[in-house]
Order: sequence, then structure tokens, then C-alpha cells
Amino acid sequence: MTTRSKYPGAADYVPRTHDLDAMRDAAGRCHGCDLYRDATQTVFGEGSPDAGTVLIGEQPGNDEDLDGHPFVGPAGHLLDRALDDIGVDRATLYLTNAVKHFRFVQRGKRRIHQQPRRTEIVACTPWLTAELDLVAPELVICLGAIATQSVLGAKAKVTELRGRTVELEHFRVGATVHPSSVLRATDRKQAYAEFVDDLTRLFEPG
Repeated sequence: MTTRSKYPGAADYVPRTHDLDAMRDAAGRCHGCDLYRDATQTVFGEGSPDAGTVLIGEQPGNDEDLDGHPFVGPAGHLLDRALDDIGVDRATLYLTNAVKHFRFVQRGKRRIHQQPRRTEIVACTPWLTAELDLVAPELVICLGAIATQSVLGAKAKVTELRGRTVELEHFRVGATVHPSSVLRATDRKQAYAEFVDDLTRLFEPG
């Protein structure tokens, strides 16, 4: 028996438009899951509207939630450094997240990141699908398990896919770890080197 999500999902909020700015504006009013209740704001994707490559992360973090832009916190800074190391200009890319609102628990004055639930990921999928349809990239790079499963299905594993791409109907999909995992690694230098190596291989022409 199929278990139905308690969330209505974002489908009813996604407008019929070919304008990313209009899509972003509509996403700001999304109540497709309960995450909007506590988040400061929706954090939609940003970047070149005709980017050849889209990078997808998990969800906004604390800094992104407050700032309203993706990948502006510590993980984003590490990603910027890695892109610079391999000679890729972030301005040529489109960056987004599988889930558009920050999920957290409040502990005193701190907001502690919580992994989004599968139902929340599914509820937010229409926004990600709409972004990919509008940008129409040649390459999609998934950063971490949540992003990878959002694009390739719940059984997809970063450990089996990292550093290589698979062909889908409309684009190639590659996977690597989320940059936040590099920041948490015991051997951060080695983890960063492996992350950069993954990106180098993923950005190679298919």
C-alpha cells in the first residue's frame, strides 16, 4: 500500500512561465510543506538562466535562510574555493537546492540544521523540476545524498556515483559529496582534495 504524504506539495504553486524571476517570486509564496512556517524565507536558485551546468545542494543553511541566496555560508565559500581551483566561474553556473526552505531545530539562540524529510523533499520536487526545465542544462551536478536522490531516485548512492556521470534523457547527471561534509571531515585536507578531484572529472566534457 502506498503511503500518501501529509504535505500537499508545491505543484499547485508552480506557475506556467518561462521566466525564472517569476518562478522565484511564486516560490516565495509556497506552502507546499510545513517548512515555510519557521524559515525566514524561500531560498530559490540563482545564476545564469542559460547555464550549461546546474549544481544542486540539499537545502538552505542558516546563512542562506537569513540572506535569501544559495551557497553563501561556509559550505558555499568552500564550494567557491573549489570552483576557483578548477577554473570554473560561478557566474556561469546555476546553483539551487533540492529543498527551498531551511529545516532546523532551535537550541537557545542557535538554529541547528536538520536533514529534510523524504516527504519534504518530494513536496519540493516540482520547483526543482521547473528550474531544470527552464535552465535546460547539459550537466547537473548533485552535491550530497539529498540532491542525488532528488534527481536519480531514492536508491541512488553518492558513494557509487561520485566523480562520474550518467546519461538521462535531457542531461548528464554527476554526483559528489556536499561541501559541508568536507568541513566536517576529520582529515579536511584529504576530503577537500577528493572533492576537487570529483569536480574536475565532472566538469570534463562528456
